[in-house]
Amino acid sequence: QVQLVESGGGLVQAGGSLRLSCAASGRTFGTYMGWFRQAPGKERVFVGDISWSSSFTRYADSVKGRFTISRDNAKNMVYLQMNSLKPEGTAVYYCAAGAGGGRSWDSWGQGTQVTVSS
Repeated sequence: QVQLVESGGGLVQAGGSLRLSCAASGRTFGTYMGWFRQAPGKERVFVGDISWSSSFTRYADSVKGRFTISRDNAKNMVYLQMNSLKPEGTAVYYCAAGAGGGRSWDSWGQGTQVTVSS
């Protein structure tokens, strides 16, 4: 399994930017990595993910063109660059690792709070 720790959350004004980091340890080789978010009173939803080689990325329609996922396998780090943030982006953001090289998300971090003020 993979252990994950997110960081980089905070308070930002609408239109601003923030970069989240996810430090991974354990069996990270070959894993897909994903970002999810959970707004107050709502279910956790997919934000985006990235393949091991970084060749494949996909994003939720709500963040496409504004958010970018990247990874540095040498450092076991995954990043979520968030630009043009909107108040509806206020949520706890979670990093996840896929099992068996796929997108069955079976490892989760504790989350980091992002608050976007209007």
